[in-house]
Amino acid sequence: MGRAFEYRKASKLKRWGAMSKLFPKLGKIITMAAKEGSNDPDMNSKLRTAIINAKAENMPKDNIEAAIKRASAKDTASMLEVNFEGKAPHGVLIFIECMTDNNTRTVANVKNILSKHGGELLTNGSLEFMFDRKALIEFSLKDGMDLEELELELIDAGLEEIEAEDGVCLVTSDYTSFGTLTEALESMDIEITKANLERMANVPVSITEAQQVDIDKILEKLEDDEDVQKVFTNLS
Repeated sequence: MGRAFEYRKASKLKRWGAMSKLFPKLGKIITMAAKEGSNDPDMNSKLRTAIINAKAENMPKDNIEAAIKRASAKDTASMLEVNFEGKAPHGVLIFIECMTDNNTRTVANVKNILSKHGGELLTNGSLEFMFDRKALIEFSLKDGMDLEELELELIDAGLEEIEAEDGVCLVTSDYTSFGTLTEALESMDIEITKANLERMANVPVSITEAQQVDIDKILEKLEDDEDVQKVFTNLS
């Protein structure tokens, strides 16, 4: 299997952590999606995708509905999506995606975590060229579904790679094709179970187990922060 499958497997175990951290983070994504467009998932593809991902993580229906309602609340008016780029020990690069209502607080927290663990915050734009942005969409294979046939039908929608394992199919495309690819799948009555935008390192690096312990400390602290949504590294 390719790198995309490895990203998918790792993310389920490592990215979100415990449910107490998971649901608030997913809720923020839903709220922002509803705030940017309609609060009707049928009219707002970004919100629809956010809800699909929340359901995939067993987020309760009441939590999802509450997150949608928060989109019209006054305290969400200043909510922003911001990115940070950092350097950790052992040649590890870190790309951090955040959602915050207080950018000053978020900058300070991210900078503090990195500096306390031998890392540093870099100027935004320093690492953009080191990562490829990819759309990863997951769904269950239907009985009798032909993978080669499906691949041919999805190429015009931006498909780059299609893989299947244990009845689960994962399709990959450039991030700019996220919308067209999800629409193509939906038009084929394929139920998407998960859809994400990922950043994949162009030149992944390998480190020792001892060095990994140092990096895990930074990643855990970052993922514990309420404003941090996703953390990507150049680790292989």
